[in-house]
Amino acid sequence: MKKKLLSALLCTAMTAALLAGCGGSEGGAEAPATEAPAAEDAAAEEPAAEPAAEAPAASDEEAEIYMFISSPEYADAINTLIEEYKNVAPNVTINYETTQNDYPTLLKAKLNSGEVPEIFSSTSGKEIDVYKEYSFDLSGQALESTMQPAVASMMASPEDGSGLYGIAIKGNYFGMIYNKAIFDECGITEFPTTFSDLEAACEKISAAGYKPFTTGFNEWWVFKHVGQHFVNAAAQNAGISTAELVAKFEKGEAKVSDYPELYDNFFNFIDLAVKYGDDKPLETALDGELSAFGTGKAAMICGQGAWVEADLLAIDPDLQIGFNGYPVTDNAAQCQVIGGSDQALRISKDSEVLQPTLDFVNWWYTSDYGKAWFTDVAGVVPPVVSDAESTFEVVKQGDALSAEKGAADLSICYSTDSWHQTFGEIMQSYISGSVDKDGACAQIEEQWAAIDGAN
Repeated sequence: MKKKLLSALLCTAMTAALLAGCGGSEGGAEAPATEAPAAEDAAAEEPAAEPAAEAPAASDEEAEIYMFISSPEYADAINTLIEEYKNVAPNVTINYETTQNDYPTLLKAKLNSGEVPEIFSSTSGKEIDVYKEYSFDLSGQALESTMQPAVASMMASPEDGSGLYGIAIKGNYFGMIYNKAIFDECGITEFPTTFSDLEAACEKISAAGYKPFTTGFNEWWVFKHVGQHFVNAAAQNAGISTAELVAKFEKGEAKVSDYPELYDNFFNFIDLAVKYGDDKPLETALDGELSAFGTGKAAMICGQGAWVEADLLAIDPDLQIGFNGYPVTDNAAQCQVIGGSDQALRISKDSEVLQPTLDFVNWWYTSDYGKAWFTDVAGVVPPVVSDAESTFEVVKQGDALSAEKGAADLSICYSTDSWHQTFGEIMQSYISGSVDKDGACAQIEEQWAAIDGAN
């Protein structure tokens, strides 16, 4: 990934409390829903093999759309999408800006200042309600008929299951990407699916002169991608759902030490990745991960998924990419990939250019180009109904593994990014040695309840 900050971001940190006190303008008029053909209404109860027809043609109205989202790994693909849309609506200008590390803070600052982007992003699931007051309900738009049902369910309000408050850039698979050639050279014939086997594999890889891991621990969001695998295992072994376990932490009713999958296994994994990983783990961001893995210096890359494959292949087109779940316990069955749609792009309900914005996202989700963009340009699991087959190994292997062993719960969607960012910062403090494991666990418990318990 080539990170891009497409314009300067100068903003101070704002708290979640400030966000709660600031709503959208009451004067904005909502655009009418784009009607889908009657045949599509009839198909709503029984999804058709082919999705609905194209969205209505964009108007000739001049408009500027401000798109401020996270996920800079898709910057090139989104710029390509925007360039293509210029052929459809030449009078529409889309000003696209992206960042990652400070996105939740910067978004809240914009919302509190009244600078609400036409398109902005959040985590799906729980965070749908956090920004619901700013978001247009896309129910009845043409894009609704092409959206995968599993994606649509993550865009509804968790409070009552109603509405459609976002679209997704992608479905996703989360797991461990590894270099098959390095594993073969080290005599590791199968990916280690238990934690003890992972430790043994690290010793072999290190002895052969490779770094077993590149971690990207400079990025707070890497920790949420890794940690969710262990949260799922903890819930499963406790005989409850992941949602129930997260709720217990939010209510202050659970301790990290109550769950060995978290207190022991997760921290042991972090320790292992630091021991066998980057020389300066807290200085290694995603660009460093891509370089270390793409050039064959590291055998495994932490916290990533299908979104990095194109950039890795740009470094080495012959890279032999493998993909699997995280070895979270000594039960191989719990080494599962995670599947789902973790990000939502929201449309500002009070935008002065609401209809041109709706025209754009409807075109994205219903046009032949837009639907093909997900696999052909972005290289992701399509969030729309599609017969297209991905050429990306992470997607193909993720499909096969989820069919064989099932895909684990997308547990990051039960918490907000405000919490995830704090969690990542706590883990960075643990890695730096400024807090020990018990101190980190106490902070995790306190902040989980303080940040998401209030929601």
